Amino acid sequence: MGDTSLGRYNKNPRMRIQKAENVNKALEFIQSRGVKLTNIGPEDIIDGNLKLILGMIWTLVLRFTIADISEEGLSAKEGLLLWCQRKTAPYNDVNVQDFTVSWSDGLALCALIHCHRPELLDYDRLDKSDRHANTQLAFKIAEEHLGIPQLLEVEDLCDVARPDERSVMTYIASFFHAFSSMDQAVTVSRRVEKFAELMHSVWVSKNDYERRVRELLSAVLETQALWAAIKFTGTYPDAKEHESNFQRYKQTTKRTWVTEKQDVTTLFGNVQTKLRTYGLREYVPPLGLTLADLDAAWNALLASEARRHRSINAQIREIKEALRKKFAALANDYERRLRVVSSELAAIDGPLEEQQEQVARLQTRIPDLSEALERVGDVDVECKAANVEENDYTVFTLQDLAFELELVVQSLSKKIAFIDNQASLLNPPCTNRQQFESTFRYFDKDESNTLEQSEVTAALASLGIVYSDEDMDIIYSQLVEDYGAITYEAFINLLVEITEDQTSPAQLRESFRGIATDKPFVTELDLRVAHLPQSAIDYLKEVMPKAENAVGEPEYDYEAWLDDVFA
Repeated sequence: MGDTSLGRYNKNPRMRIQKAENVNKALEFIQSRGVKLTNIGPEDIIDGNLKLILGMIWTLVLRFTIADISEEGLSAKEGLLLWCQRKTAPYNDVNVQDFTVSWSDGLALCALIHCHRPELLDYDRLDKSDRHANTQLAFKIAEEHLGIPQLLEVEDLCDVARPDERSVMTYIASFFHAFSSMDQAVTVSRRVEKFAELMHSVWVSKNDYERRVRELLSAVLETQALWAAIKFTGTYPDAKEHESNFQRYKQTTKRTWVTEKQDVTTLFGNVQTKLRTYGLREYVPPLGLTLADLDAAWNALLASEARRHRSINAQIREIKEALRKKFAALANDYERRLRVVSSELAAIDGPLEEQQEQVARLQTRIPDLSEALERVGDVDVECKAANVEENDYTVFTLQDLAFELELVVQSLSKKIAFIDNQASLLNPPCTNRQQFESTFRYFDKDESNTLEQSEVTAALASLGIVYSDEDMDIIYSQLVEDYGAITYEAFINLLVEITEDQTSPAQLRESFRGIATDKPFVTELDLRVAHLPQSAIDYLKEVMPKAENAVGEPEYDYEAWLDDVFA
């Protein structure tokens, strides 16, 4: 009943009155504690009235052992029964419905012990059919390990049809108080443990928050410093690589940072929520690690990203513009050089030999033009790689210049062919030298390596060349004057001169006279008889002036035409 003193009493009562005084003092104390006693006095206890004494004991048990038991608003018997049911519910062999037969096999007692102190007995290994052994085991463990006195005997539970409800309640109440104090201690420990776990989790979360914010801020600053230190090389591949790296950063690193920033913000909020929930002091991060500091660093990162993006774009624009100007400068200069060659080619004039020399000089410039076109092509490749599609600085493309170069080369080839053709017309190659030599050797009967005039005349005639006697006298005299005699060399040179000089005015006049049979004019019939092709006949009829006073078939004045052509 507590530590309250009863005052002075007879410690060794011998007389009835002394015993009555002690009993009366005890009864007064009991009544002072709110216990209502009826129909019992000191003499009933001194005289050993068992019924009244047991009634008073049950009253005391109810008041000081059972009355303060409460479970979910129920009190005393109902509360104690509900507590027993809850504690033994997990055990299949136990079904507590009352404080009598539900306890007669000892399993309910073993279940109560095992529920709170599983180390004291192995419930699964119990012989569920041995009522006495199970009950005795529970009594022994309760007394030796839980400090619960054995208020009952095994027979009081196992060998009666219905165990005494009050006795069982009183004994079970001892278990309730024993385990309640244990539960209270556990609750206290658990409360401290839970608070310690809370504070530890808060501590871990704060350290985690500070570490992650510090790492995030460090990474952000490091990246900005790296961007600030990067230098462009001025090439398009370099600029594109920087652009690719920047895009990769935004798709990987930046997204990781965005996630991390959100996570640490959430973590900070969770820490504050935990602290507010338990009424604890709010967490204030160290200077430089607050959410405001993180937001400021993040805004600086966004500004740095914008500058980085603009600088890359500006670099790409500058490179493209430089490529446009570079290509335009080369293309425009190249086109000018082509125009100079074309102009010089068109201006070629003079004797055929001089024209050949001029064309040859122009040909020597073609390799340089080809190399220059390759340089234009290299820059064109750079432009294509940089996606430069338009160029306001030039109207020429690589294809345009290649086409114009091809035209110049073709024009040179045509000019060379034309000059060679004209040279061949004026100086046809002497393909008959072997025939000339054999002719000379044939008429050089005496093998003196010289020919007389008659031999020269006969040799020319054998080659289809016939001169009048007067003309032969002139030719022979000139050869003797030039060479001293008609040697092999003089004969060959004469034939070369005769056969190669086809277009001299004198020879042409002589040829026309031959066709006209010495007439001062020529007719279409004369031209046909000479076996000229129709195209040549039509051309000559078109260009030669007609003779005046011609009667019948048109007569053409070839003399006047030749005078005009060779003027």
